[in-house]
Amino acid sequence: MPFRIEPIHLPGALVIENDAFRDERGFFREVFRADRFRELGLPAEFVQDNHSGSKRGVVRGLHFQWEPPMGKLMRVTVGAAFLVAVDIRKGSPTLGKWVGIEASAENGKQLWAPAGFARGFCALTDCEVQYKCTGVYNAQGESGIRWNDPAIGIAWPVANPSLSAKDAAAQTLAEWLARPESDRFRFDPAHPNR
Repeated sequence: MPFRIEPIHLPGALVIENDAFRDERGFFREVFRADRFRELGLPAEFVQDNHSGSKRGVVRGLHFQWEPPMGKLMRVTVGAAFLVAVDIRKGSPTLGKWVGIEASAENGKQLWAPAGFARGFCALTDCEVQYKCTGVYNAQGESGIRWNDPAIGIAWPVANPSLSAKDAAAQTLAEWLARPESDRFRFDPAHPNR
């Protein structure tokens, strides 16, 4: 079951797909294999797995971490969600641009975004989202961008989402770029997946 990569307009961010083997008992799908990820130029070492459950209409994000830098491989295991990644790397030709995909337990799509991207999702149904991380969580080295920052203009599939207080009060992209920590994310055209 080979992985298929769908390059998108944000260097470094990718949609990853592969087929499920289905029969009358259910299905089987490979979602990660270190050797195949390495062959595709993707990270093969993840140090933390997270699992989130959300009610329909919840928006979580846009979250990121600079210390240690954290890339995330996101997938939906129950229901459906609109997965989003926003390029926040200084010097990137796509700074402030975003990508969103509908991922579901049924379609098995995954969204990879390296460090230097803010990530989030909207629960299209009651859903569960799992993500593999390349860095361990550090509350002192993480932050967020406001979900509806007009400078980014994400076309969320919900007008009035349910948000955490932290996400509702998050900074704008411009405020983040003015912080000295933002210098940790600089676009490297030779290594866009890092």
